[in-house]
Amino acid sequence: MLINSYSFLLFFIVVFLIYYSPFVRQKAQRQNLWILCSSYFFYAYADIRTIPLLIGSTIVFYLLGAWVKRLVEREEWGLASGVTTFSTCLGVGILLYFKYLGFFVDSFADLLRSMGFQVSWGTLHILLPVGVSFFTFKLISYVVEIHRERLEPSKDLIEFAAYVAFFPTIMSGPIDRPNNFLQQLRRSHDFNYPMAVDGCRQILWGMFTKMCIADNVGTVVDSVWEDYTSQSATALVVVAMLYTIQMYADFSGYSNLAIGVGKLMGFRVTKNFDHPFIGRNMAEFWRRWHMSLTSWITDYVYLPLNFAFRRIGNWGAILAIIINMIIIGLWHGARWTYGVFGLYHGLLFIPLVLMGISNKTTKLIPGKYGFPKFIDFLGMVLTFCLFTLGITIFRAPTLADAWQYLAAIITLQNGIHLGPVGTMIFSNIWVYLFIVVLLILEWTTRQVEHPLQLPTNRFFSYRVVRWGLYFLIFVLIFLFTFTGESQDFLYFQF
Repeated sequence: MLINSYSFLLFFIVVFLIYYSPFVRQKAQRQNLWILCSSYFFYAYADIRTIPLLIGSTIVFYLLGAWVKRLVEREEWGLASGVTTFSTCLGVGILLYFKYLGFFVDSFADLLRSMGFQVSWGTLHILLPVGVSFFTFKLISYVVEIHRERLEPSKDLIEFAAYVAFFPTIMSGPIDRPNNFLQQLRRSHDFNYPMAVDGCRQILWGMFTKMCIADNVGTVVDSVWEDYTSQSATALVVVAMLYTIQMYADFSGYSNLAIGVGKLMGFRVTKNFDHPFIGRNMAEFWRRWHMSLTSWITDYVYLPLNFAFRRIGNWGAILAIIINMIIIGLWHGARWTYGVFGLYHGLLFIPLVLMGISNKTTKLIPGKYGFPKFIDFLGMVLTFCLFTLGITIFRAPTLADAWQYLAAIITLQNGIHLGPVGTMIFSNIWVYLFIVVLLILEWTTRQVEHPLQLPTNRFFSYRVVRWGLYFLIFVLIFLFTFTGESQDFLYFQF
């Protein structure tokens, strides 16, 4: 059930009406129970076979959190640390088993065959639960935060289970921290009209970026990758940049949909993107891209590693960052390309650390006529190009494909014309005008959460202007969306 599909619309209408019904909204416990039932139905709709894992892991981590709290109260710090470490290993173990075991077994078998050994075992067919990368991180952070005494454990299993399985975010995030979200679950929610209106605007913008930009750009990207060896170097460069746009429009589109649905139910879901293309270096970019994952890995991996490596100064920080980025890459799945993608980005941090600017945040001050200053603009362009190179490795099916794709660009394979790619682009030129608008809005709306949080100046103060814009976006969605169901979101596979 895609969050931008008619089936989800019908599902959510039922959820919404019952959630705000007079009987249910009287108490937070009733609303939480309804959220939990709705979330389990939503998750089972994707694959009912994975429901036992979700329920079982939720109960286990709920009990582990309560155990850690009792140990902390008794000041049994050694045992509390041991239980927390066990909880972390259990969460990581769930990921390793369901997401990576088959990959590592196959890789080891291939290594043995390359050395001349006869290996007869076949590929392991392990069911990959949808959203496992997201809900396991919620479970781990819950126990860790209790151990750090920054969170009071939930006394209500239904409340905790609703946090873990919250249906707008369980498939593809954002990854909410328990500290913020559990507090929201502990109070009942009446319908908040201004918040709901802003949620609807954010949903509309998410649908536009996903369905008008990402889905249409994806057809060009996929068709070129299917036969990239016959394409020209220019076409490969264009498609590499288009994939960067597709990834951003698709994933930020899902995040805006999830956050918007959360607002309709009275929840503030964690922000996941903050105009990443205005980042002037790779450190700034990653502070703005997939923020819920980046901050999670930073808090629970990078900071402890940086503390452990503090004796070797900058090189300790660099080593911690490289490990951090490799984990971010491999979090996406069991492919060597993801690990190299992370390593590549980790290496890009080396000059930033040595110059002492990796942790510095300087305010973006517009130049003449409100445009970025030239030096800032150059940094944005360079960062975009560096990320595009990395995301090309990420997109490649194998490392060999990544190398061949990049080598074809370097050697100017088949000349510098666009060829068939140009025909595909110019056959739907409106989509590429939408991309230009998206990139302009990255700068002009950088101080708001999403572009449809319109400024309250004289022009947009007129209701007819605002509703005219909303209607135009609705029309564009219907005109530029494929017939039938929309394509799957890219992050469903991670």
